[in-house]
Amino acid sequence: MTRELTLTSEPIVESSWVASRHVSPSSGACVWFQGSVRDTEEGAPIRGIQYEAYDAMARHQFHKIFDQIEGRWPIHSIRLIHRIGAVSVGQPSIWVEVTSAHRAEAFAACQFLIEEMKQRVPIWKHALP
Repeated sequence: MTRELTLTSEPIVESSWVASRHVSPSSGACVWFQGSVRDTEEGAPIRGIQYEAYDAMARHQFHKIFDQIEGRWPIHSIRLIHRIGAVSVGQPSIWVEVTSAHRAEAFAACQFLIEEMKQRVPIWKHALP
């Protein structure tokens, strides 16, 4: 399985991720998820989110999750980018792309990755009022 993990303070530009996609000829499915900053946090209006990470541990945990995915589904590739720093309302904070032979495992792996990340990866967010 091919893995690509990026933690960055640079904006996520969807078109560059799509343009750089390397889909295997045996990949029949490519599922992607983009998470964007909403305009409210706990019912209060905000102008953005400040993301902080314990970089080394975040990378370690992401790779452990990737290992679990690899052991559970026949995934061809995973690409993930997560923003660090200030992200304005409406801007993407995460992009995940999963390719596989079939859609069911691509969807399942993407969902699993997002759920596990929220539980295990040391990335914290603070609302920017």
